[in-house]
Amino acid sequence: MAPSIWLKYLKQGALYTFLTIVAVLQIFPLFWVINYSLSKTGALFGPIFFKIPNPPQWHNFVRAWVDGKIPQYLLNSFIVVTVSVVATTLFAFFISYACMRLEWRGRKWIYALVLAGMMVPIHTTLLPNFIWFLKLHLINTRLGLILPYIAFNISFGTLIFSGIVVNLPKSVEEAAYMDGASLPKILAWVVAPMCKSAFITVAIMTFFSCWNEFIMANTYIAKEELRTIPFSVIRFEGQYRADYAIQFACLVLVALPPLILYFLGSKWIVAGVTAGAIKD
Repeated sequence: MAPSIWLKYLKQGALYTFLTIVAVLQIFPLFWVINYSLSKTGALFGPIFFKIPNPPQWHNFVRAWVDGKIPQYLLNSFIVVTVSVVATTLFAFFISYACMRLEWRGRKWIYALVLAGMMVPIHTTLLPNFIWFLKLHLINTRLGLILPYIAFNISFGTLIFSGIVVNLPKSVEEAAYMDGASLPKILAWVVAPMCKSAFITVAIMTFFSCWNEFIMANTYIAKEELRTIPFSVIRFEGQYRADYAIQFACLVLVALPPLILYFLGSKWIVAGVTAGAIKD
């Protein structure tokens, strides 16, 4: 066998080995959390790092569901996240189309200003937003979470949409104009269908960002009835003791919706992110 073929197989073997190691390192923490969510709390501090629970403590999930107030927090999260996802996706679509397709003074500056939002750390906005929200009576309201969620995700959404909108064929829009279609109809029935991958990508990524967010939720929400799903985990922390097994069960329940959504929409995420990188 020629040396070049051996070298090819060697490179492929090294690549597959590296990818396998990366996959194991990524997946193992998830299995570790699931394993200890079915164990007793004391098992975490035992001499064995990874031990299959025998018997599995299924009641941990029952306690996490009931005592963690997951149904209540879940409803709050779905309301906040759904509104944030819909608003972010639509605003990002409109901004990208206005900046990439329409001709108007200052559009490049507006576009740059929107994208600059990706460079602003969340922590630097907590205090200013808190002061403004106090004056506007938005503390302890769902709107007080929705507004910053939209603000912090619209930059990324605009970037994703822009990469696709800029490459859309103008002839399709021009034909619609010739047929007498108005701009709203063109956006809804011509441009939006061609940006399907971007809509799904932005919606999923915004969902991930808002679903797992805790810092702003902990800052702007103090009412128990308005708290979101991440608060279910810290309900089992005491002054002298924490029930880690129940916390891990909470983590599994909290992680299920994003995991399911990712597996269902992973191909759309890849398509949406890579579409903007392909230039005509």
